Amino acid sequence: MPPPSPHTPLFAVSGATLVAAPLRPARRTAPRGPYARLFAVPGTRAFTAANLLARLPMGMFGVSAILMISAARGSYALAGAVTATGLAATAVVGPWTARLVDRHGQGRVAVPAAAVAALGSLALVLCVRWDAPTWTLFAAYAATATTPNTGGMSRAHWAHVLRGDPAALHTANSFEQAADELCFMLGPVVATFLCTAVRPEAGTLAGAGLFLTGVVLFAAQRRTEPSPAAAARAGRSPVRGNPALAVVLAAFVCTGAVFGSLEVVTVGFADALGNRPAAGVVLALQAGGSCAAGLLYGLVRPRGPAAARFRRCLAVMAALAPLPLLAAGTGSLLAVSGALLLAGMATAPTMVTGMNLVQSLTPAGRLNEGMTLAVTALLTGIAAGSAAGGWTVEHGTPGHGYAVAVGAAALALVTAVAGRGGPRGGA
Repeated sequence: MPPPSPHTPLFAVSGATLVAAPLRPARRTAPRGPYARLFAVPGTRAFTAANLLARLPMGMFGVSAILMISAARGSYALAGAVTATGLAATAVVGPWTARLVDRHGQGRVAVPAAAVAALGSLALVLCVRWDAPTWTLFAAYAATATTPNTGGMSRAHWAHVLRGDPAALHTANSFEQAADELCFMLGPVVATFLCTAVRPEAGTLAGAGLFLTGVVLFAAQRRTEPSPAAAARAGRSPVRGNPALAVVLAAFVCTGAVFGSLEVVTVGFADALGNRPAAGVVLALQAGGSCAAGLLYGLVRPRGPAAARFRRCLAVMAALAPLPLLAAGTGSLLAVSGALLLAGMATAPTMVTGMNLVQSLTPAGRLNEGMTLAVTALLTGIAAGSAAGGWTVEHGTPGHGYAVAVGAAALALVTAVAGRGGPRGGA
């Protein structure tokens, strides 16, 4: 007798009568990808959506300030210096804000810190609008230094809900980096449109409103929020006695200089060609290349120590950094756009690997502070790169400003390779 097929009826008993009951084939659950599995975890969609709303303005503030100040005062050097001052102030205040977050919880600290930062943005708009003395621009933008590290807080949520699953955490960090790049892809486009098509101050005002709303919604997601850590009460910085982390942060400073210089130089280059509104689209292409690379990198299982992968990623970034400089020599904004797209593809893998390394080197209970130190290092570099790029655009050929990014990328690689006591392991 042949074996029954999956559709062969079985016999069930109904009273005293045998009744044929068809066997339904078992349903098979289609395998889901790594990203789908991430968002199957309860609460992750809510905190991610709120955090994206809070993070989008991060890609708007710098470009909005540059466009607003340069339009009102006619100086890219001043615009670059003001944004550099604000970023430098954030680099100083940010770690203290993060320590308060670790100590008291995200919900209790993030909202008041975001409110103070939003008031600083509003003050900058008023100073520009009413032609206040130049020093007030620096003071107002410095008041935004309390801006909480929304990306770091989101990564802390993932680390909390995915603890004990390094592969899933790698995918989550890749998604977070792609989300960063998405915000820096859309942010400049939105900011440029608002500042050029509406009013020069519209980008800053819209960014402040979105940012404060997003932080309030994010702070309400208590289900996935990590608990305040007693370890955060210790006053010692995670960098002290940790030369490996110090080397990574130093490399992040140089990497930030790449980002900061590219932003100012690209705006100046587009303006020199008489196509200033296109600057946001060009910068979006760079972030778009990084976003795509980040999502693809999240699907790849990392191999080897994170420190070695970090150095390899920095080497690729240094190799691609000269492309915008070479393209600028053609005098074509289209060529620069393509070069920035290709160069941007090295950004996300570098940042994902670097952030994984920072997480592995940060003591338990100090994750927000460790991640904020990484962002602080980036902001310090962005401030330096923004000022150097603005000075180059002001005093030389705008296209030559891309040389600042080339030098910064090379220095990042040298720092990671030659740093004394640098990182040699990592997950």
